[in-house]
Amino acid sequence: MPPIQTEAAQAAAAQSPAPSGRTFFGHPRGLATLFATEMWERFSFYGMRALLVLYLVAPASQGGLGFSAATGAAIYSIYNAMVYLLALPGGWLSDRFWGPRKTVGIAAAVIMIGHFLLALPVEFSFFIGLGFIAVGSGLLKANISTMVGHLYPDRNDPRRDGGFTIFYMGINLGAFAAPLVIGTVGQNVNWHFGFALAGVGMALGLIQYLLGGKHLSQESSRVTAPMGAAEKASMAKKSAFWAALAVVFYGIVAVTGHLSSNWIIWSLTVAGLAIPILCFLRIRRDKELSTDEKKKVSGYIWLFVAAALFWMIYDQSGSTLNLFATNNTANSLLGFDFPSSWFQSENPLFIMALGPVIAWLWVWLAKRQKNPSTLVKFSMGLLGIGISFGIMMMAQAAASGGEKVTPLWLTIVYLVQTVAELCLSPVGLSVTTKMAPQKYASQMMGLWFLAVTAGDCVAAVLQQSLGDSFLSQTSFAIQGAVCALAGVAVWMFRRSVSKNMGDVH
Repeated sequence: MPPIQTEAAQAAAAQSPAPSGRTFFGHPRGLATLFATEMWERFSFYGMRALLVLYLVAPASQGGLGFSAATGAAIYSIYNAMVYLLALPGGWLSDRFWGPRKTVGIAAAVIMIGHFLLALPVEFSFFIGLGFIAVGSGLLKANISTMVGHLYPDRNDPRRDGGFTIFYMGINLGAFAAPLVIGTVGQNVNWHFGFALAGVGMALGLIQYLLGGKHLSQESSRVTAPMGAAEKASMAKKSAFWAALAVVFYGIVAVTGHLSSNWIIWSLTVAGLAIPILCFLRIRRDKELSTDEKKKVSGYIWLFVAAALFWMIYDQSGSTLNLFATNNTANSLLGFDFPSSWFQSENPLFIMALGPVIAWLWVWLAKRQKNPSTLVKFSMGLLGIGISFGIMMMAQAAASGGEKVTPLWLTIVYLVQTVAELCLSPVGLSVTTKMAPQKYASQMMGLWFLAVTAGDCVAAVLQQSLGDSFLSQTSFAIQGAVCALAGVAVWMFRRSVSKNMGDVH
């Protein structure tokens, strides 16, 4: 959540001259373009995500693919992991080849094509479509927020924080509306109609982006570090080599009759866990970094591991919790029936309601010299996410014997998880910018996103290893206890870790 404007910033805004020409709530008109593009992209993404695991596990007689609950959840986890993993090359392609503006346009088109591929009733095209959406989302995620910053060339522009707040609301509006619309169509009418509707949403976002492109900053079209001809040739050769190696490897697996979804899941899981480790090793061993910078990287690793554990549970909202909503929850309240995918709208609703409150709370505590440190906030986030799965353990117990539990169980879980997220996620973004070595400022932000990748990959390992028992009371209890104990450990050893954080608290 972007920080609330200070009194000084608000005063400066009152004294600054009004911007010339038409504006968007007093902000550059380009913000309307980026707001709508991101809103429709999130609408398509979260709508598809609300249906994904349900479609994967639905039997063929109901139009689904008939995977087991464990395999369907693992596919979901790996897909989500790849979205965040691909944000790294997304930023690189923007810096070296296309620039943010062109990259986002290409990303939106790729995402739209992916959704329409999901709409085809063919299993092969479905998984190709997931690949398209993952690639497109990675490209877009790495660049569209940067373009919002480009609208305010003066970093001290008092409208800057407000602009990001408006943009942030677009994200959550799209995420809130998507399950209500796409989830209803997909579950009550036809799965593929729902996926097609997600494609229509992204098409609307792309149209808005192309029509409003003239209002974007020229800085967004600039390629900051263009690649020379020799470097392009070398990169093309390396890419072709690794692509050919992958084709040959999986070709041999397919010819020998061993190719299955498990091969893909485990390969991507290993990659998702190995890449963050390799990135940290490369940065930590860089001889150009000062002793203080290396110490901060070492301290940041502990925050990264804590964040990965947090996302391991949090990102199961679209898989584990979605399946619980469908199989074990009474989808009616006060006589009103609704599809199980509607539960996916609760988190963005709570974020919109509680985000400003939590942001104000930190400012209020800071003025009284009582603002918790970064490590304490991480501890609170981990403890909260652990408690949420403790509640899920009780909900699963209440659902034993085929009972359908009240929807209030999941509502409480999503509320607790949202508070935990607001304690950890915005703070993690902030501390990443503070602890990153100057040489790796942008790459460290990419590493923060890789914490989501690592967490989702760990979840995929658990889901594949435990089978359908990953939905058991024991599974909820163990995962919740691990995260809660990690939160306690972060709090207990906060002074030791803070020694490596230098002046960052």
